[in-house]
Amino acid sequence: MPMPVPVTPDAPAPVRDPLLTQQWLDLAFIHWAVEPDDVAGLLPEGTVPDTHGGVTYVGLVAFRMHKVGWFRSPGVPYFGSFPETNVRLYSLDAQGRRGVVFRSMDASRLVPVVLGRVGFRLPYLWSRMSVRGTGDALTYSSSRRWPGPRGTYSRISVKPGERIDEPTELEHFLTARWGMHNAFPGESAYLPNDHPRWPLHRAELITCDQNLLTAAGLTAPTGPPASVLYSPGVPVRLGRPSLPGPRTGRAGRTSPA
Repeated sequence: MPMPVPVTPDAPAPVRDPLLTQQWLDLAFIHWAVEPDDVAGLLPEGTVPDTHGGVTYVGLVAFRMHKVGWFRSPGVPYFGSFPETNVRLYSLDAQGRRGVVFRSMDASRLVPVVLGRVGFRLPYLWSRMSVRGTGDALTYSSSRRWPGPRGTYSRISVKPGERIDEPTELEHFLTARWGMHNAFPGESAYLPNDHPRWPLHRAELITCDQNLLTAAGLTAPTGPPASVLYSPGVPVRLGRPSLPGPRTGRAGRTSPA
């Protein structure tokens, strides 16, 4: 197995020349523990499941994307601001870099969906979506439009609780992810990110009615999540893609690219 870099609450290297800037706001992090072998086949070539305590995790993350901008330009207020809900897995490449792999990315703006699919080969999907606050709870809703499958939906309600002064190792593992692994034709790439340390709150999951996980090729959870967190958000800088290094087989062996 590749030797992973340590899990750190701060980015291991700053992104000094960003490709994209954006803000991630009002995030609900919902995670279930799964066996690594159950998801290994869903990861890009050159990566294996990243684990904590012998298991890996499936994440359902709902939030508001705000003012996405290219390079150092100011973010776009309309097309760059929209609700988004992701299904993600946790990955490790042959250089030991920890990341996430997106299985689906529902968003409510068609232009960013098309740009994400064509420009970055990301699994963006166009959906009707909303984020609403009712009392002390937040509700994130989505209903998929294109390219499908039709009938894919989510309705997630969380009640944020107390601020976490010292997150656990698992809470850092699930949230302090400083890059993304993504498959491109014939290879996979690593896209780093940089942002301030997460302000995290524990949260109560009130409603989680969804079929996003099964639509993304995962088994539907049979029990409660292992972790539910909330964050008011952070500003983010995304760097340029780089190759993850020698390909890593599903059993963790490396081979020449």
